[in-house]
Amino acid sequence: MAAGGGDVNLFAEAMAYLFDAARWTAADGFGARILEHLAFSGAVLLVAAAIGIPAGVLIGHTGRGRDLVVALTSGARAVPTLGLLTIFGLLLGIGLEAPFLALVVLALPPVLAGAYAGVESVDRLVIGGARAIGMTERQILTGVELPLASPVLIGGLRSAALQVISTATLAAYLSDTGLGRPIFEGLKSRDYGLMLAGSILVALLALVIELLFQAAQSAAARRAEPLGTPRTTARARASERNSA
Repeated sequence: MAAGGGDVNLFAEAMAYLFDAARWTAADGFGARILEHLAFSGAVLLVAAAIGIPAGVLIGHTGRGRDLVVALTSGARAVPTLGLLTIFGLLLGIGLEAPFLALVVLALPPVLAGAYAGVESVDRLVIGGARAIGMTERQILTGVELPLASPVLIGGLRSAALQVISTATLAAYLSDTGLGRPIFEGLKSRDYGLMLAGSILVALLALVIELLFQAAQSAAARRAEPLGTPRTTARARASERNSA
């Protein structure tokens, strides 16, 4: 009973923090921390997308470098983010640079894999038909492959975004930014209610981002469906389910 009562008290303390207006309006309150967290995570995802999408699309279109994508995706799962963050922190010092680089490394493999798998999943019969009517390789890529690949490509971005949102709390390990700040602050002062409040906010933010990407992915699948054959559509849907 004591443990259960402690859990209830801890949850009540977290709710008190979350419903305290002063905690939201302060210069370093929850509202500011959420905006910092979103801006930092968005910047990481943009850099990962700027690198991973063109590379993945090129690999999927040409078929070259497939083994590299598989190796990178598999190897990334074995890299501990906190360890990578520590290494970059020792090299670059205190600030946002180290967590930014660590999270780009974390986000790049799913973005790259999503772009590659999406383009590769396009039915070769569709590509052959496009070539038969005289479309150039550039027109095939932009007018056929990318629209049909978009659900899987967005699935890769969705996976990366969720990983970055949840792991960006570690940025507070080396800098005073994001929703990791109340978590580390609560840990340092043994204020576990504040820690739980920060964790709840991270979970809710990840849920909102998940729903937004899910909606975008479903919309892309609906737009792509008339362009492809039933076989292509089935592949895209299977890849979409796997990326989820």
